[in-house]
Amino acid sequence: QVQLVESGGGLVQPGGSLRLSCAASGSIFSINTMGWYRQAPGKERELVARITSGGTTNYADSVKGRFTISRDNAKNTVYLQMNSLKPEDTAVYYCNARIRTWRTYSYDDYWGQGTQVTVSS
Repeated sequence: QVQLVESGGGLVQPGGSLRLSCAASGSIFSINTMGWYRQAPGKERELVARITSGGTTNYADSVKGRFTISRDNAKNTVYLQMNSLKPEDTAVYYCNARIRTWRTYSYDDYWGQGTQVTVSS
């Protein structure tokens, strides 16, 4: 099976920075897109940023210029560097990856367990 394990969340003051990491492990044949989503209380889950295997990125308008997504294909790991954090960035952040395993011929979505990011003074 496949697991996505996130780390790096926590409490930070407005204007501060955090770096999230997500490592994929298991019977992985290939990983296509990797990304980060977030869900604030009472709101729907939304895309924050994603990156293709070739390095093409896209971001939500609300985080452009403040967040940077990157990945290490050799380590099956995706990162989210979050700078100039705002209280409205407070949410549970979820890692997502489209993965083909050794048992399948298609790519399926896998999710991490989520990590809390709280921006507050």
